[in-house]
Amino acid sequence: MDLDDRSRIYWRGGDSSVWPDERGLRRRVVIAFMLLGLMGSLALHVVIGGVDATGALTFAQRLVGVLFLLGGVVQAIGLPAAVDYWDRRKVRHSGALVLLGVLMTLATTTLLLFLWLEEREFISQVLLFLALWLWSVWALSILIHERVWRGIPHPRRFAAGVTATALLTGISLGYSSIYKPLVEPYHFVLRATFGMPQTDVDSPYIHVPLKLYAKNDGGIPVYIVVDDYTVWGHLAEFSKSGKGLEKWRGSEEPGGWVSDVKAFEGKVQDDVVASGQFQGPGSTLDVGEEFGMEKIITLPKDTEYETLNAVLSFSMMRQDRGKLDDGFSDWKMSWIESQGKYYCPPKECGEHVIYHGRVLYNDSLINLTRRPRYVAAFWSPQEYPEVFISSFNFAKNKKSESMYGVYRGLDEKEVAREAGRYGLSWVSANSEVSVKGLLKQAQR
Repeated sequence: MDLDDRSRIYWRGGDSSVWPDERGLRRRVVIAFMLLGLMGSLALHVVIGGVDATGALTFAQRLVGVLFLLGGVVQAIGLPAAVDYWDRRKVRHSGALVLLGVLMTLATTTLLLFLWLEEREFISQVLLFLALWLWSVWALSILIHERVWRGIPHPRRFAAGVTATALLTGISLGYSSIYKPLVEPYHFVLRATFGMPQTDVDSPYIHVPLKLYAKNDGGIPVYIVVDDYTVWGHLAEFSKSGKGLEKWRGSEEPGGWVSDVKAFEGKVQDDVVASGQFQGPGSTLDVGEEFGMEKIITLPKDTEYETLNAVLSFSMMRQDRGKLDDGFSDWKMSWIESQGKYYCPPKECGEHVIYHGRVLYNDSLINLTRRPRYVAAFWSPQEYPEVFISSFNFAKNKKSESMYGVYRGLDEKEVAREAGRYGLSWVSANSEVSVKGLLKQAQR
């Protein structure tokens, strides 16, 4: 068009710095709200993507993190684009860039709100998600009214690119967070074996080697939450009546039955001969990694024990489902008053070494839509170790409350649900030998 042809062009005055609608206040308000929403969405995308892109366990999770970081880049580009579109419009596609940022915000906040609705736990972040979702709906209505897509040279390709990116993110998220943690099996090789005993003629005792071994023979790396090896000495009196099987029912109290009885055994007693930790709480066992150790068990030659039973067990958590806090391996001693909230009088609670820390899900989206979870483990040489995962945080507990009492009062359904969610389970192996056979081997 010939701009000098006055029959076709009518100038009302002004240049590119002057808007003909003379509604400068309204435009400035729109710009301010657009910038505020885009900056909030930018921060949200960086927080989600930064953690997953650099620290996620699987490639799919890292890919999702990279996509969220790219979404943050789009939000950052949308900041000057919003100013340009409602000001001088020097950039041809500034409106389309703002539209892309708004669509990403709408998709992200919708996903976050959907994940939050699964648990419906009150968290402060949900107010931010809801505010950004409402902002994206408002911004989208403004952009639709402005018809910003008219400046896009290939609008169908633009829509196809946005849809493909959303589908790729959803598929990667579903694969890494739902499908793989559910179907990927784990497998361990555990051994607890007794070796050749050693002694000499003048010695009143014998040394019995105990070899402990564990190997991650599956496809999932794990955390060792708590582990334990215990050697039990089995003491029993010979019974000529042969009616030992009748004692399997034990007491009338719940759980008062015996799973292992023998016909010619009378009074039975099991004592702890040796106990200790294996690899240590908070350690890891990667795919194909193995760990072994050897201990020496000391017994008097005149011992009355009939058999020795060695049990190796540990509680593990799958790394494809969660991550333990780095400070989890820092133990606390329950019998020392200076330990603060972890202290509990020995007469009431016994004596335990306590491990406590935060546990994170392997997905920033889920961590942002859930209350924090904490794992606590209790170890003692004379008791079976225990592990719990729950939303209760002992750091905010009153000093007058015992953490043992708190855990007894926890919701069993929540504890079971969290154990399944993070793949918390036990594995064990044992070996039993005759003490008389060991003494004969030592004498030879």
